[in-house]
Amino acid sequence: MLVPEHRTQLLTIARFSIETVLDGGSPELDRNSVPAELQRPSGAFVSLHTFGGELRGCIGSIQPVAPLCQAVANSAVNAAFRDPRFYPLRKDELGNVHIEISVMSPIELVLSVEDIEVGRDGLIISIGSRAGLLLPQVASEYGWDREMFLSQTCRKAGLPTDAWRSAGCRIEKFSAEVFGE
Repeated sequence: MLVPEHRTQLLTIARFSIETVLDGGSPELDRNSVPAELQRPSGAFVSLHTFGGELRGCIGSIQPVAPLCQAVANSAVNAAFRDPRFYPLRKDELGNVHIEISVMSPIELVLSVEDIEVGRDGLIISIGSRAGLLLPQVASEYGWDREMFLSQTCRKAGLPTDAWRSAGCRIEKFSAEVFGE
């Protein structure tokens, strides 16, 4: 669990990283100014929303491949400029964008779908090379029950919505510490 000061610092890093790219620069973190708690490897997603609540970008990494502060910086830039569902963020839009960060927990294999708790767990569903991921807050935002959450994660993977019931389907779950501006 992050303390409020660490949450604030991560939100500042995310916004600063986006602003730096909009100003033509390349965001560089001064790792000496970042507390040790934010330098531990962690997966993180950054979601951008308009103040009307519409998604404007969301990209991240579930795996702890970088220090948390760097994962947030990279994900913020990628959500703003590289989410293929949206055109790159423009400078005049930044003031109307709300940043949300999801710090990921380790991934666990789901042995029974009854172990999935909507609102607490995020899902990864995969069959072969197809995989879909939905963050824990998505099901709550849309009012989905467990089966709808499973079905929509399949849909995100490009699979039939009932693929989660098939023997070859791998279902994994994770939790996230979610906070925003």
